[in-house]
Amino acid sequence: MPDNDNRPGGKTQPAAAGPAGDDAPRPARRGRLTLSQLAQTLNVSTATISLALRDSPLVAEATRERVQQAARELGYIYNRSAAALRTARSNVIGVAVHDILNPYFAEIFRALEDALGEKDQIVFICNHRDDVERQRVFTRALLQHRADGLVLCPSVGTASEEINRLVDTGLPVTLICRDLPGVNAPVVRGDDVTGARMLTRQLIDQGHRHIAMIGGRRESSSGVQRRAGWVAALEEAGIDVQSQLDVPELMTRADGFEAVDRILAHRPRPTAIFCFNDMIARGLVEALRRAGLDAGPDIAVAGYDDIIGAAASTPSLTSVNNGAREIGERAARMVLAQISGESVASERVLIAPTLKLRESTAEGPAG
Repeated sequence: MPDNDNRPGGKTQPAAAGPAGDDAPRPARRGRLTLSQLAQTLNVSTATISLALRDSPLVAEATRERVQQAARELGYIYNRSAAALRTARSNVIGVAVHDILNPYFAEIFRALEDALGEKDQIVFICNHRDDVERQRVFTRALLQHRADGLVLCPSVGTASEEINRLVDTGLPVTLICRDLPGVNAPVVRGDDVTGARMLTRQLIDQGHRHIAMIGGRRESSSGVQRRAGWVAALEEAGIDVQSQLDVPELMTRADGFEAVDRILAHRPRPTAIFCFNDMIARGLVEALRRAGLDAGPDIAVAGYDDIIGAAASTPSLTSVNNGAREIGERAARMVLAQISGESVASERVLIAPTLKLRESTAEGPAG
């Protein structure tokens, strides 16, 4: 029987007796050390062991050296034939965003699935909720399962170096909706500065001088850039930015609903509200109605992204169409191009925004 204890320092079981009449012990046969056993010995995951043995930059240098040294000392033989099989195409593309409940991302998913499905790719989805560690767990799983590529709306707190390390492993990566400075991957997103500036100008042209900005994560490029567009339009019109209500970090329908008391208590009270996205705007419209105010006649409310249902809501919602379907289609083409060996790392695609003027901002300032 093979020795069942192959751990370092393990005791060798006595060898079985030889053939009849031969009492001399045979040398014990040792089973081949497996990757799982090596991982258990070093108290790390098998994925870490595999990446370290392939000298992956996703594993810290000290850990790589410790794994490789232990493999040499314990006689672990890296199975290059199996490794070659692991480099085969999996036909899996990972897609990770911060809020899959937002219909805007649902529209992007649909476009991605349609375009990738034509090339027999399937989509694995992650809702990282702006938790960078959840994002890391997902990307590690993609590497472990040999995904063909990743389409990512990066979490707040993501460093460009982290994305670049993924790219260095050979994983095709395309960013959507949010950009990161210094990242070596293509990006497809809406032109948030232009869209926000366009919408704020429209509200100013309607006579509004007290225009609140509600929501947006200010550590994300979209949050920073939409606010920059709002500020630019106010300054161009000679309106004091510091006197305007600016409430950061809100992102959801519930956030919009809960923000109404703060908005109505602000002095001077805003006559128009620019919401970072349509989800915030929808919650705000509901809360205003409960407070006895109608979006449009009493206070203008505008959203962003032009999600499905924005035009059919009551009142219909003024918004900026941010090209969800085009973002999904272009991102799919980019990640497929990388899988095919094309170099598109330097590409930055800005989708031109379109203003959709509807009932929720149809009137000028009240009073």
